[in-house]
Amino acid sequence: MRGPTDHVVVVGAGLAGLSAALHLLGAGRRVTVLESAEHPGGRAGRLDLRTDEGSYLVDTGPTVLTMPSLLDEVLGAVGEKAADRLDLIELDPGYRAHFADGATIDVHSDPEAMEAEVRRVCGPASADGYRRLREWLTKLYRAEIDTFIGANLDSPLDLLGPDLVRLAALGGFGRLGPRVAAMIPDERLQRIFSFQALYAGVPPDKALAAYGVIAYMDTVAGVYFPRGGMRQLGQALADAAVAAGAEIVYGRTVTGLERRGDRVTAVRHSATNGAATDGGKDTARTPCDAVVLTPDLPVVHRLLGRTPRRPLRVRYSPSAVVLHAGLRSARPEAAHHTISFGAAWRSTFREIITDGRLMSDPSLLVTRPTATDPGLAPEGRDLMFVLAPCPNLERGPVDWARVGPAYRDELLAELDRRGHPGLTDLAGDVAVSRLVTPADWAAQGLAAGTPFSAAHTFAQTGPFRPHNLVRGLENVVLAGCGTTPGVGIPPVLISGRLAAQRICGPARARRVPTTG
Repeated sequence: MRGPTDHVVVVGAGLAGLSAALHLLGAGRRVTVLESAEHPGGRAGRLDLRTDEGSYLVDTGPTVLTMPSLLDEVLGAVGEKAADRLDLIELDPGYRAHFADGATIDVHSDPEAMEAEVRRVCGPASADGYRRLREWLTKLYRAEIDTFIGANLDSPLDLLGPDLVRLAALGGFGRLGPRVAAMIPDERLQRIFSFQALYAGVPPDKALAAYGVIAYMDTVAGVYFPRGGMRQLGQALADAAVAAGAEIVYGRTVTGLERRGDRVTAVRHSATNGAATDGGKDTARTPCDAVVLTPDLPVVHRLLGRTPRRPLRVRYSPSAVVLHAGLRSARPEAAHHTISFGAAWRSTFREIITDGRLMSDPSLLVTRPTATDPGLAPEGRDLMFVLAPCPNLERGPVDWARVGPAYRDELLAELDRRGHPGLTDLAGDVAVSRLVTPADWAAQGLAAGTPFSAAHTFAQTGPFRPHNLVRGLENVVLAGCGTTPGVGIPPVLISGRLAAQRICGPARARRVPTTG
C-alpha cells in the first residue's frame, strides 16, 4: 500500500477484523477497531438465555473449531500463544454420525482409532479406503494452504507454480463427491467426508475436489472447543489486541467514509443504540491512514457507495435455521457434535440450493456444548443447538415469521422419531429457547439472509472470489468470509492476515503445521 499507513481503522471486531488488527499491531501500526456490538466476535456471537435457575450461555455463530494452530499464528503476531488465553479441548469423537439405517459412526482424528471404527461398521475394504482418503486429504491440504488459501491472489496467473501442478495431479479440479466415492465404497462414509462442502455453499457432487481441504480440517486435524464457549475466541483475540496497544470501541456503527482523492481519510460512526460516546457525542469521526472493512459485502458496498462490477452476480450460500434450547435435564448420552443424516442425500441439496424448498428428509447438526463444558448451563441441565440447512432468501422467499415456529416443532419431532440417544423428547424438556431463521440473519445485515456469505463456486474461488482490494481506493482493504480465502473460522483468520499484508507487506512466512 502506497502512502502513510501509520494509523489503521478496522471496521468490525469479528475474528477477521481482530486477526487483521493483531497482525497490524505486530507490524508496528496503531490500530483502532470500531464494533457495532457491545462485545467482540462478530458472527461468533453470544446470547445469554436467563431463567430462574440460572443462565444458558449460548454461542450464536460457529460451533466447530478446527486448525487452532491458526490462532497461534494470529496471537504470535504480538508475541502470544493460544494457550496464554484459551483452554482448548480436543473433542473425541469430533462428531458422532447417525444414519437412517440405524448405524452410528464416531469420527476420530486419530488414524488408528478411526480405521478401527470404519472397519467395525463398514468392513475392511472401507478401512483400507479410509487410509487412502486420509493420505489424499493431507496431500491436498499441503498443496493448498500456502498458495491457494494463505496467499493474496490478484490474477489466475498467481496460481502458476509447483503447487498448482501438485493440486492438479491430486485431482483437485475434479468433483469432490466422486473423488471420495472412488476411495471409500460405503455411502455413509462418503457423507462423513464430503458433507463439509455445504459449508462452502456447494453440493458435494458439484464442489471442487480441492474443497476436501475442509474435510481435512474436520477429520484429520481435529475438532476443538474452548472452555467457556466459542465466544472465548473473539474475547481472547480482543484482549490480546488491547494488551498490544489497540483501541477497541464497542457500540459504534460505521456510517460513512470520508475521502480525499483516492484515499479514505476518516471513518464516520454513530452509537449503535442511540447512546452517546464518552465525549457526549452520538456521532463521531476517526481519522485514519488506512481502513480494513470486514462487514458483509452489501454493507461494504454501501459504505463504498458502489458495487464492484463482476462478470457474474455474486451467488450466496444456503442459509440455516438454528434452534438454541436450554433444557431442563441433562442428556449425557448425546455427543458434543452429532450429525443426524436422513435417508435422502442428493435430493436434499437440490431442494435447498436449486428448488428453494425446505428439506423433506433433513440432515441436521446437533451440538451439545455442555458435553465438554457443563458450566455453560445451570447445574444438572443441558444446552442444545440444532441446525438445519435451508434456502437463503434469494432462493426461497419463505414467510419465516409464520413458517419458523412450525418448522422448529417439525425438526424436534423428526429427532424424536429417529430416536438417537439423548436427542428424544426434546420439545417438552425446553426451559428456554431462541429460534434464528434467515429473516433474522438478514436483519443482522447478512446478504441473502445467510451467515455463510458468498458460495464457493468455481467463479467465486481463489482469484475469482471478491477481491480484498478496492478498485479506485488506495488505502482500503477487505477481510472476512465474503472475500478471500472464504468461509469458516480458519479462512477468516487467514483473511485478516492477508488484509494486513496488503497494508504492510508480507511478514516473515509462517507455514501452518500439518497433522498427518
